[in-house]
Amino acid sequence: MTKATSVSAQSQAVQSSGHVSFWHDQHKRRILADAVTYVFLTVMAIIWLTPIVWVFMESFNKDTSPYQATFFPREYTLNNFKQLFAERDVMNFPRMFANTFFIACCSCIISLFLLLCVAFCMSRLRFRGRRTFMNINLILGMFPGIMSVVAIYFILKSFGLTSGRFVILALILVYSAGAGAGFYVMKGYMDTIPKSLDEAAYLDGCTRWQVFFKIVLPLCKPMIVYQAISSFLAPWLDFVMVKAIARTQDNYTVALGLWQMLQKEYINQWYARFAAGAVCVSIPIAILFIIMQRFYQESVASGSVKG
Repeated sequence: MTKATSVSAQSQAVQSSGHVSFWHDQHKRRILADAVTYVFLTVMAIIWLTPIVWVFMESFNKDTSPYQATFFPREYTLNNFKQLFAERDVMNFPRMFANTFFIACCSCIISLFLLLCVAFCMSRLRFRGRRTFMNINLILGMFPGIMSVVAIYFILKSFGLTSGRFVILALILVYSAGAGAGFYVMKGYMDTIPKSLDEAAYLDGCTRWQVFFKIVLPLCKPMIVYQAISSFLAPWLDFVMVKAIARTQDNYTVALGLWQMLQKEYINQWYARFAAGAVCVSIPIAILFIIMQRFYQESVASGSVKG
């Protein structure tokens, strides 16, 4: 008896008996796999959302002490937000928020411009030393950025940028100066744009800058959105460089200010206000993601239609 005949005989026996084992029933196995997947995703979502929900509810906690009997607050109030913005004698949170927003916006614009220029040059131009520059940049990018904190601090100090209002300028320079070194992802995206488009534009009389602004950049919108979000979040969330450079509260950003609220001399009075500040800090990021996501989806959809 052949193997096919044996399988056919088993199938006929199963059909005649009306019983199908679990491992031979594809419908039941799919239901089990879906159930396991949903349970796993639910557990992961609870683990991920619990700290966020706790910080949000703690920001409305009427009891401002750090040591409490329950995990979630029992009484709620808006006083934490009012005190966070109204009481500025100990910590000036509105000033920190304004500093961070200004630094993040300036760094985002400068970083994005430098990054696009370097990526366009590496993608479209051919010059001596290009490959050597890319290899050196690749090797330097493998070292952790924290190695350069001390050197950057002394360089800024030698130029007198570590005191007074110059600290804001120093932070903008620090966050923007290295943006061009991260050109690899953008360059790879520009490499996918056909160079025949550039050549057609050159034949029509366009200059290199016109090709850059009118041909390449509109086609790079999805990647520009990604780079804009990354460039904005880097100074918004950074703590190390601000801690190394900023010495007075006038130059603090929100990351350093929130860390300061949890120090032993402030935590008893600023614990609930720390949660309120964390909620306020997350609002611009959420708005940025919502706005940029809309542009990103529009760019991808238009690109797929054109393709």
